[in-house]
Amino acid sequence: MISSLFLAGALAISPDTVARAFSGHEGAYVQIECSTGKTFRSDEKAASKKLAPCSTFKIWNSAIGLETGVVGGLDELFWKWDGVKRTLVPAWNQDQTLRSAFAVSCVPAYQKLARDIGADRMKEWTAKIGYGNGDISSGLDVFWLPAEGRTTILISAEEQAAMIVRLVTGKLPFSDKTRASLRDLMKTKSTDRGTLYGKTGSAGNARGKFILGWFVGFVESKGRTFAFACRLDGAGVMGKDAREATEAILASQGLL
Repeated sequence: MISSLFLAGALAISPDTVARAFSGHEGAYVQIECSTGKTFRSDEKAASKKLAPCSTFKIWNSAIGLETGVVGGLDELFWKWDGVKRTLVPAWNQDQTLRSAFAVSCVPAYQKLARDIGADRMKEWTAKIGYGNGDISSGLDVFWLPAEGRTTILISAEEQAAMIVRLVTGKLPFSDKTRASLRDLMKTKSTDRGTLYGKTGSAGNARGKFILGWFVGFVESKGRTFAFACRLDGAGVMGKDAREATEAILASQGLL
């Protein structure tokens, strides 16, 4: 059930708008104006629920890879296709740059990036940026990917949005070069009202059915920047559904 939380200085977003965007699914939507901290939470309890970040962690995997020099730039070839045909996403079956791997959410490429970063640096950096509960113990190349019997790193929608605020406002220990590259990497859509930046993430259950969708990022519109995190739960939901919901909510505010 959608229940908006209006605190002092909160953003005015209609609960009906969120309900329509969610299309009957459960979940959470958090939006924060980066310059003022004004915040909207569709549901306080849902916004604080910690779950696996899925492929939204590729934002931070990319940033850490760039900052440590493990990958030299967005268009540098960093993963040679291993010849294993993966039917889930045919676009994974080719060599990848960071830009192309991010665009198609290429899991094996990002697993290699995590291994190249190494356990010590990954643990150091997830702690340094304060990412979720910091638990990478399930494995260096799988800790963000949910699976039956696996304990992943956990993060809430509220924490996801707050991370983006700190990124946008320069309060994370990344260089200007890394932040500019990440901004370029995350650019998703532009309209005459605003520009959208973000990353989707999806997860399925043990029967291979999708049950979780994320979309995390920020929007720039008329000199203002808003961070957001949208999480949808339920049968059949994926990251693309969370993105569609987010775009609908942003469009209702004239931001996109």
